Amino acid sequence: MKDTIFREYDIRGKVPSEINEEVAYKIGLGYGSYIQDFLNQKACIVSHDNRISSESLSVNLINGLLKSGIKVIDYGLTTTPMHYYARHVNNLFGVMITASHNPSDENGFKFSFDEFANARGTMVQDLKNYIEKGQFIEGNGSIEHKSIKEDYINYVISHLKLGKKKIKVVLDPANGACTTIARSIFEKVNVDLTIINEENDGTFPHHHPDPSVEENLEQLKKKVIELKADIGIGFDGDGDRIGIVDELGNRVSIEDYAIIILRNIIDKVNNKKFLYDPKCSDSFKDEIIRLKATPVMCRTGSSYTQEKVLREKIPFGIQYVGHISINDRLFSTESAMYSSLRLIEILSKTKKSLSELVETIPHYYTSEEKRIKSTDTKKKLVINNIKKYCDEKKYKYIEIDGLKVIFKDGWAYVRASNTGPTINLRCESKNEKDLKNLEKLFTSLIDIFNK
Repeated sequence: MKDTIFREYDIRGKVPSEINEEVAYKIGLGYGSYIQDFLNQKACIVSHDNRISSESLSVNLINGLLKSGIKVIDYGLTTTPMHYYARHVNNLFGVMITASHNPSDENGFKFSFDEFANARGTMVQDLKNYIEKGQFIEGNGSIEHKSIKEDYINYVISHLKLGKKKIKVVLDPANGACTTIARSIFEKVNVDLTIINEENDGTFPHHHPDPSVEENLEQLKKKVIELKADIGIGFDGDGDRIGIVDELGNRVSIEDYAIIILRNIIDKVNNKKFLYDPKCSDSFKDEIIRLKATPVMCRTGSSYTQEKVLREKIPFGIQYVGHISINDRLFSTESAMYSSLRLIEILSKTKKSLSELVETIPHYYTSEEKRIKSTDTKKKLVINNIKKYCDEKKYKYIEIDGLKVIFKDGWAYVRASNTGPTINLRCESKNEKDLKNLEKLFTSLIDIFNK
C-alpha cells in the first residue's frame, strides 16, 4: 500500500492504482484486528456510497473484517450521515467507503475509533503502522445485512417543525449517494419539490460535486430561476456537504446560512457556544458575540468539528466547506439534507424570502478559497516557510492546522490540505483594497516557496 493514501482523517486515493480490492481486504483485516486488540470491540458497522468502485471495495473490506473474526453489520449503500446514524444507534464503530466530494475515479475509507467522530490526529497513522506490522488476528467472523433507510427517514422528519407556507425547493444531489434517499425524505414534508441530477450512477458527470465551490452550483442556479423556486440546495457525493442558492439565483454563503440558523435557535438552547473553523468569515463570529454567546474556533476537518460538537454538546457548528453540525434537537450526523431542511423550516414560518433574510446580515470583503496545486511532500514545507516569513515580519498569527495571520482589519489563512496535494488560501478584510493586497502577498509567498 502507498503511504500517500493514509491522510489526516481517512484513507483515500485513485482507483485502482492506489485503492483496489487487495488494499480493501488488507485494510479490513487490519482494522478488524486493531479494534479487537486495542479497543475491545467485537463488531463494527460497514456502509458505502454509490461510486462505481464502492460495492466491490465493500465486499473485500468485509472479507478482511470477517477474516479477523469481527461481526459485521453491513448497511450497504448509504450516505455518510446515514452511516453515522447507524453507528450511533448500534453504539459501534465502523467504516464508510467513500471519497466524499472527490472525483468519481477516487475512493477511500472513513474510520471511527470512538463514539464521537471519524479518525483524527494520529489515529490513521496508528492504523497504518499496525497494518504494516502484519500481526493480524485470525478468526471466523459473521455478517448481518440490514437497512437503516426507513429508520433514518423517520428520525430526520421527527425533528422538523415546518410551518404552513409551502416552500418551492430544487435539489441537486449530483448523482451521488443522496439520490437514494433525498426524494423519500423531502416528499414526506410540506415542500414543492424538484430534483435534478438524480441518476444514482455514482459518476458525478455534470460537475465536480463540491457544493462549496460556486461554479459547481451554476446548473442549480439556472433551475431555481427557471422554476421561480424559493431555494436551491446542492449536496456532495456522500451527503455531508451543502451548497445553497436563494430565489434570485445567488449563492448563499455558509456563514450567511449559519447566521440565519443562529438567530433562530439562540433563545432555544441552553449551551450558547457555537463553533466555526478558521476559514469562516468573521461575520459569523461577530454575530455570535453580538448575541452574547461564545464563539469557538476549531481546526478544519469534520472529524475535529464533529468530535468537539458532540463531546462538548455544542448545539450548532459550521465549516466553510459546507459541513454543518446541528446538535440541538437530535444527534448530529452532519447531514446536508437535515441542515437544508432546517433552513426550509425557517422559510416556511416567515414572510421574508431567503435573499431578504441574507440582506439583514453584515458582510465583509472575503475571497473565495484558492486551492493551489502542490505535492504531498512539499505542501507542509511551504506553510513552514510562510511561518518563518511571518516571524521575521512580526505578524501576529494563530497556529491551527496551518496559519491564520491576523491583521488590524482582516486576516489571511493558509494551510496544507489534508485530503489532497494542494495549499489552500482564504483572506478577509473590512475594505476591498486591503483584501486584494492580502491575497496578492500570500499568493506570491505560496508561489515562491512552492517552486
